[in-house]
Amino acid sequence: MRRSGWWRSAAWPDPSAPAYLNGVAIVETKLSPRELLAQVLALEATFGRRRSEPNAARTLDIDLIAYGRQAINEAGLVVPHPRAHERLFVMGPLAEISPDWRHPALGRTATELAASATVGRDAWPMHA
Repeated sequence: MRRSGWWRSAAWPDPSAPAYLNGVAIVETKLSPRELLAQVLALEATFGRRRSEPNAARTLDIDLIAYGRQAINEAGLVVPHPRAHERLFVMGPLAEISPDWRHPALGRTATELAASATVGRDAWPMHA
């Protein structure tokens, strides 16, 4: 339905590695949250993603940030994403395309969360 421009941020945990490109897309789907997650993981694998260890280098990393207004906490599926609200490289692009989006659990807008983000403060829009 909508997608942000690209935002650049330092690689983590090794900032000497190539910078990350970050973006957000708002999609509409008939898939359940678990089915959508399975499709996202399959897409990552298609692009060479191998889940060998936490924070390992990767070719593609797609996170399911939210699924409507639902709150889900099941094995292997947690939405809203438990750390997205802390990350400027997530909330910045989201605020760009949906500034009034409200976090399902916190009730704060994407704009407010971007302003208070504590992680990835080096993120910046490449198109600005």
